Amino acid sequence: MIGRSRRNLVAPVLLFAAASALPQANDDSLDMARMKPYTAARVSSANRFVASNDDSKRILPGETLVMADLGGPGMVTHIWLTVADSEFAWPRLLRIRVYYDGHKTPSVDAPLGDFFAVGHGSERNVFSNMVRDSSMGRARNSYWPMPYRKSCRITVTNEGHRMAAMFYYHVDYRNYDSLPDDVGYFHAYYRQERPARRGRNYAFLDIKGTGHYVGTVMSVVQTQVSWFGEGDDLFYVDGAAKPQIVGTGSEDYFNEAWGLRDVTGPWTGTPITEGEKLGSRLTGYRWHIPDPVPFKTSLWAGIEHAGWTANPDGSVRSGFEERPDFFSSVAFWYQKGVNEGLPEPPYGADRLPLGNAKQLTIENAIGDVTAEHGKASVQKEVDWEKDLLFFDGEGPGAKVNVPIDIPEDGKYELIGLIAQAPDYGDYAAFIDGKPMNLDERQPSTSEIPLPGPDVIYGYLPEVYVARDWSLGMVELAKGRHTLSFICTGKDSRSAGYKFGINDIVLEKMPDLSVAQPADDQPSETSAAPGPLYRGRALAEYLRSLKAASTAAERTRMLYAIGEFGPDGAAAAPELTAALSDADPDVRSAAASSLAKIGAGSESTIQALIRVLQDPEPRVRILAGLALKSIGPNAAPAVPTLIAALKGTELTVRLAAAQALGAIGAKAEPAVPALAAILADKNEGRFMFRTAMIALGQMGPAAKGAIPTLQEIAAKRPDSTAAETILLIEGRGNEARTYY
Repeated sequence: MIGRSRRNLVAPVLLFAAASALPQANDDSLDMARMKPYTAARVSSANRFVASNDDSKRILPGETLVMADLGGPGMVTHIWLTVADSEFAWPRLLRIRVYYDGHKTPSVDAPLGDFFAVGHGSERNVFSNMVRDSSMGRARNSYWPMPYRKSCRITVTNEGHRMAAMFYYHVDYRNYDSLPDDVGYFHAYYRQERPARRGRNYAFLDIKGTGHYVGTVMSVVQTQVSWFGEGDDLFYVDGAAKPQIVGTGSEDYFNEAWGLRDVTGPWTGTPITEGEKLGSRLTGYRWHIPDPVPFKTSLWAGIEHAGWTANPDGSVRSGFEERPDFFSSVAFWYQKGVNEGLPEPPYGADRLPLGNAKQLTIENAIGDVTAEHGKASVQKEVDWEKDLLFFDGEGPGAKVNVPIDIPEDGKYELIGLIAQAPDYGDYAAFIDGKPMNLDERQPSTSEIPLPGPDVIYGYLPEVYVARDWSLGMVELAKGRHTLSFICTGKDSRSAGYKFGINDIVLEKMPDLSVAQPADDQPSETSAAPGPLYRGRALAEYLRSLKAASTAAERTRMLYAIGEFGPDGAAAAPELTAALSDADPDVRSAAASSLAKIGAGSESTIQALIRVLQDPEPRVRILAGLALKSIGPNAAPAVPTLIAALKGTELTVRLAAAQALGAIGAKAEPAVPALAAILADKNEGRFMFRTAMIALGQMGPAAKGAIPTLQEIAAKRPDSTAAETILLIEGRGNEARTYY
């Protein structure tokens, strides 16, 4: 279908009740009243101590949180979570995985945001039957039924560079006596192509097995102007030469017509639609619950990447031509057994929209910020750990100028992480005095002109930081430029003309004349010597590691080795050697995998002690986590960990405190340093809480901290200091706990 797009047309919000009752007795109206053949239970991030309201977890860069580790038979029926994280596109950097029945290969492996139906690392509302995201996308709910026979393990890994400061979650599940033989395992798998592979249709899923396909989340970044979405969806079942299911256009696959708009519904929706400009983003979801696609031996599901193309002046070249847009997706399906034949997804930052995001903490440049008809300042810790460059504008025409430094010549997309509030105004972005998002080439399929600049609407009945707002894509020379925000007015409900911005993100558009792969080459960003398949032996990965010729290849191989967990202990010598690599990404990958494997030979511990002083904070964090996983045998690292406690990088200090707690009684020399953290009135709450936990883990060896803990318990009954004293005294069973 020929598309006609509109920018940010928002549909009315609809609420739908999601029901996932598998297996069901039948579908008649009495089912609600029938007695249930299961018991209900939940695991959550809740603090077990009654006195504490600290019910969230913190996930350091490179760290993996085990959300649930359940015994079967059973079924997960609902996952809820909400996160406070200040890193750009963090929903793409947090990775959710689900393992069934003791398998080493995850059946669910996807970025957290895409799993919850919103791509590009964005937060948006989604109101569907299987996924519901509310509170500006901050409250995420999955109602996918996930049955298991022996066990179910759910993890989230932080593959970013900043801490996920607060991670709250519920996992609701059922315990059954048994499950029917015909119940399959739920799968979800992420893949991407940047750009889409020339000469081939984009695949959501290409597998062998028996099961049925139940959903797609697809995201696109446009690398050209005009309508991208003339591509038809295609499903080839059981090796058929021709597709049994053929669509009529990309918007039609999402059950829309004549383009795409911001809309969500029970089975289909498009929570992100940004028009037809260079850099415009889309996310759509399609749940095949009313119309699953069964397969007995194999399934290929995907879509053409074709649409309207333009000449350099914007005139039409073709109404249906292959385009090199950036595609990413999550496929959802059920199948017999666990699928182990899929490539390893890209790691961390390789999944970001353009793959090279640079986040600028602009409030740090307040000394160089200028303002007209208003005053600029910095607001600290607004909306959970986010600092703002804040502008109190006097009215229309008020202007704040922010310097930004461009590292090299190129075409850049600028994204603002923008705040909204009840007293905020409307603003437009300008670069060096010229309006952003101003592309004089008219997209060939638009019925209305798209002149730009777009208006940033600041009013919201509550404070929210920070929506990712695409400011536009522009050619910029290396050096300093001025990004300006000018007030255009305000919502009639707003109490003022204020403006707040958390950070600016730079993403450089790759040169597609160089980057586009041929049809017989892998298109994933991470350069690896052939695809990495799950289920391969550790020895195969080690051979590939030795054959790797670039830092990118070594990095990917090292991360993959970590997925073997304790079974990868034989690779510890290679990982230890990689800690001395000249490339910080390689050192990070090696430390990350050592943290997952937990191998602790004397040479490995000494190497980790050395990199605790690495110039890269991320390497130091991961070294601390690796020592934590080694536990008491890492005692030789205690002096260096004590020194790390006194550093300036919060996340490094947190990792050091966690490692000391895991070392336990052998970390007794660290007790005075941990007690000093508790006594410091200027210490932040995250470090305070982590030091408290570490002392409790040390048991009687931490008795020297009891006087400090007693003072804190008297002043702050909600601090869990009293419970920590009981743990140190070996009387933890007397602590007031929920469980």
